[in-house]
Amino acid sequence: MRRAMRMPRRGFLGGLAALGAGVFLPRPVFADGPASLLDEARALARRPYRAPSGPLPPPFAGLDYDAYRSIRPIDGRSAGLELGQDFVVDLLPPGLFYQNPVTVELPDGDGWAMVPFSPTLFDFGADRFGAVPDEAPGAGFSGLRLRHPIDRPGVMDEFLVLQGASYFRAVGRAMQYGLSARAVALGTGGAAPEEFPRFTRLRLHPPEAGAARLEAVIDSPSLAGHMTMVAHPGETTRLDLSVTLMPRRRLTDVGIAPLTSMYLKGPLRAAVSDDFRPRVHDSDVLVIANGAGDTLWRPIANPATLQTSAFADEDPRAFGLYQTARNFADYEDAEARYDRRPSARVTPAGDWGRGAVMLVEIPTGDEFMDNIVAFWRPEVPLEARSEHRFDYRIDWTADAPDTRPPARIVQTRSGRQHDLSGALRYAIDYEDAPEGVALDLGSNAGTVTGETLHPIPGGRLRASFLLAPGEAEAVELRAALRFADGRAASPVWLHRWTRARDGGN
Repeated sequence: MRRAMRMPRRGFLGGLAALGAGVFLPRPVFADGPASLLDEARALARRPYRAPSGPLPPPFAGLDYDAYRSIRPIDGRSAGLELGQDFVVDLLPPGLFYQNPVTVELPDGDGWAMVPFSPTLFDFGADRFGAVPDEAPGAGFSGLRLRHPIDRPGVMDEFLVLQGASYFRAVGRAMQYGLSARAVALGTGGAAPEEFPRFTRLRLHPPEAGAARLEAVIDSPSLAGHMTMVAHPGETTRLDLSVTLMPRRRLTDVGIAPLTSMYLKGPLRAAVSDDFRPRVHDSDVLVIANGAGDTLWRPIANPATLQTSAFADEDPRAFGLYQTARNFADYEDAEARYDRRPSARVTPAGDWGRGAVMLVEIPTGDEFMDNIVAFWRPEVPLEARSEHRFDYRIDWTADAPDTRPPARIVQTRSGRQHDLSGALRYAIDYEDAPEGVALDLGSNAGTVTGETLHPIPGGRLRASFLLAPGEAEAVELRAALRFADGRAASPVWLHRWTRARDGGN
């Protein structure tokens, strides 16, 4: 399977230095075509797909990572362009992973002006590119980033980036970029190559009430679409989204509100990577608040083989990928600062009907490729020449997951039992566990023994048990704390054990 996102370390999108505010723009070109981008997307869906033509021209062709990072938007030309109400925008160059042009429109009076693309809008650094041409036919912006003073008064801090296919990511106060989101996913986790719909047009609106609004046109061989995003930067940055999809074919493999992240190692199967750091991940758990009122807690794994899990539901209340460990000592990484990576929670607006929250886990041997994807898949396929709108919110937050039962899961650990049995020991630690609860534990294969529930230092309660997989290649485990009357006292903990590549545990 093609990986979910062919991009390097998560700091890459934010790697271009933010520059100061400016006011100069190239001579604008007023946008033509339909005034409504939603109407433009509808018209696009009625036509056959047209792929971008040709490779990038010089000076953007054939760039490596360092060369691309050396290209910087120039203050007042493509950086620090004022939107009003303490918002500025930077326009990003093409190259490396970002080959396809995106048209950018900025507010101009009562309408919008398209920003003409030129290599002269960027600083290419000394002694790296030689003479830079004035034109680059066929090239265009690769995306944009928005800035607003969320960390320091009067300082325009970067808080949102849209770049690459239909990817975007955001941060709140005192965070660093981590996981990302997409407007839509197609074929993720399937046998066929994944399709990546892309933004073709971005239109920024004047900010209102401390929020920035933008629209996007989406296109791919299988669909056209439209996205409206209202961004509320702050301690938690909130994105209010409306995504309208218009399939060109029958879509059985669509992913709504997809989140993409990275998980290399953690306390679950820590031996998967010989690394001095105790944890290496952008997210470590999928949390689902399902329509039945239960909270599902599914720790993320770096499996031996591609794993796809479906959590059937009707009208989900929320789902998200969370970074639960928030101390530097949890990661011991002074460069990546995984302790500052945001969690992202998707909250649907209205009823989404029947379907499933999907989790795709892809094996990885390093931290430089995103290998985790979570999204909603409707039960009923989206038919060709139809129109479907999905409204939802994404909160980019450092808060712990909001769980309804009183006990909160704080960590899961596993490791081989030090005897000849070949069993694995699991430990699930809870905070705020009430008195008089019992452990409800089950598996679909293997043998589970040695269940215990006992207090540990720090006021926590630990559930522990042994799993002997036997000949099973995979085992589904399920655990919860319950009161005597059967009511849930904790989230429902779920885990899929898979056999390691060497045939061991």
